[in-house]
Amino acid sequence: MAQLKTAHGSSGPAIHGRAFGAAADADRASAERVPFTLTAAQTRFLRGQAHGLKALLQVGGKGIGEPLIAELDGALEHHELIKVKVGGEDRDQRQAMIAELAQRSGAALVQRIGHTAVLYRPSKDRRQIVLPRA
Repeated sequence: MAQLKTAHGSSGPAIHGRAFGAAADADRASAERVPFTLTAAQTRFLRGQAHGLKALLQVGGKGIGEPLIAELDGALEHHELIKVKVGGEDRDQRQAMIAELAQRSGAALVQRIGHTAVLYRPSKDRRQIVLPRA
């Protein structure tokens, strides 16, 4: 990443190959995230919440790259609970891609049905979903 766009539309240089600002913070945060686990009651609750949702992201032929992870992080921060469609003919390949998405985003895998996965990660700034205790 050689240049960063600022909020005012101007671009600034990256120093020594390192980006500064919100993009750099997002890069560091995504690298430090560790997926967490949910209890059975929390998983049931989130599955119910996700029932009416439509897929926000789709993993296509290009696979999982940094732009997709950045988009996934943004969607999880804004919505907390999202559906992702994963392409791929092979079931094992889809499962590996879903596991990689959950691991790299620090999200919990709530449900996986066919080509669709439901991921949950609480927002840092504004939590909207209150999970049951146990």
